Amino acid sequence: MLAAPLAAVRTATPRTAYWIRLLPLLAALACVTRIPSFARPLWNPDEGYLAVEARLLAHGGQLYETVVDRKPPLLPWLYEAAFALCGSGSLTPLRILAVLAQLLTAVALASLARRHWGDAAGRTAGVLCLLLSVGLNPEDTQAATFEVFILPWTAAAVWCADRGRWGAAGSAVAAAFLTKQTGGAVLLPVLWLLRRHGDVRPALPRLAAGCTVPVLGAALLTDPAGFLFWTVTGSAAYASVSGSELHVLRRALANTALLAAASAGLLGPLARALRRPRTRAAEPWLWLWFASSAVAVVLGCHFFGHYYVQLVPPLALLATAALHAVPGQRHLAAVLASGCACALFVGWGLIAPRTELAHAERLAAALAHRTAPGDRVLVWGMHPETYWLAGRAPATRYLTAGLLTNYSGGRDGARVGEAYAVPGTWPVFRRELAAHAPAVIADDSRGKPYAPARLPTLRRLLESGYTELARVDGAVLYARVAARPGAGP
Repeated sequence: MLAAPLAAVRTATPRTAYWIRLLPLLAALACVTRIPSFARPLWNPDEGYLAVEARLLAHGGQLYETVVDRKPPLLPWLYEAAFALCGSGSLTPLRILAVLAQLLTAVALASLARRHWGDAAGRTAGVLCLLLSVGLNPEDTQAATFEVFILPWTAAAVWCADRGRWGAAGSAVAAAFLTKQTGGAVLLPVLWLLRRHGDVRPALPRLAAGCTVPVLGAALLTDPAGFLFWTVTGSAAYASVSGSELHVLRRALANTALLAAASAGLLGPLARALRRPRTRAAEPWLWLWFASSAVAVVLGCHFFGHYYVQLVPPLALLATAALHAVPGQRHLAAVLASGCACALFVGWGLIAPRTELAHAERLAAALAHRTAPGDRVLVWGMHPETYWLAGRAPATRYLTAGLLTNYSGGRDGARVGEAYAVPGTWPVFRRELAAHAPAVIADDSRGKPYAPARLPTLRRLLESGYTELARVDGAVLYARVAARPGAGP
């Protein structure tokens, strides 16, 4: 009578002891690798964009109507919730959530590896995930932005699919997509695992429902037409390398080299694993996860460093599988090499220059000094964080010049201008500036192809209603003057 309960207790005890020993190690490593993220108020313009969005949403803005972005809604909502609980003056709460996201990803990978290759492999996978997670430019890895928050959802999707929990797997795929569109690439390994389990007919409807219901719910909670346009159909011009081919190629090579450097200790075991047919065929879902993540990197067409973060979980598991077949001493050497590389990247994060942040802070201080708290301003540039740092509301829903000119990814001007804007944005922009004329316009183009001199609408607005007020680090501030008959944007 007592045999079954006693067996269950004996099985549960080692499992509990395993996690009691491993979780503190992973938590400490997650905190250490993300120490640099707390060293500055902002890391990149994506954080600034999200911070401004969250403030606008908190003051009654509507996503995809009066607040727009090319991204899905989950992360703006998370920023809004964090600001509601902790105030909007600091991103520290989001930094803490990013540490938690990395920890959850590592735990999911440790669980997957332990299930397939044993206890030691579980420890290796969790540690490698955290070591590799900072193996790019600190601006890409230390920021609390989209790719970091994709990772726990993608790992959860594969974890659930590996155990045949299809509804939960679908919901995790949907959450990854609702964080950033490329997160949906994890659906491919999930479908492979569904096929491997062999219960396609009863499981597929559960998976489909898990994938579609959250996405439809998010669309209905925002604006369905706007959701479809801004997250899917309205970004065709952005997803192109026209006008920036060489720049994009250099960036792709540089970021690939950085991730390779972070993985240097693992490249040998991975290469040997690729040469062994039995190893290649052992876990096709894992290779498919890596391949689909690589396709997601390519689909962005700009090869920014943060795109590569999505490769980290499958890369860590592939390395774990490869190390599982090598002697213990070489296994340890590979992990130690990854630890040394991680230490270099963490050190880089602590000493990285703050050139653009310092510029945005000086420009924000000038705007705050020359305007009242209730004034609206227009920052014509690619640094939306200036609004957040200045504590001033934007005069338009378009927080960067990129949406109105197609400037992004280092384009040299061949396809930058009003004609290449997101369709329909300039009429809305003109109406918004007419309704909420900015007290100050900051031209922060600094010689870039989206300078007002190249944009007839913005040039006429400055000539007819504004006068130069000051210059800050190359940015030009214009103050509104009394309207003249017939003047307008």
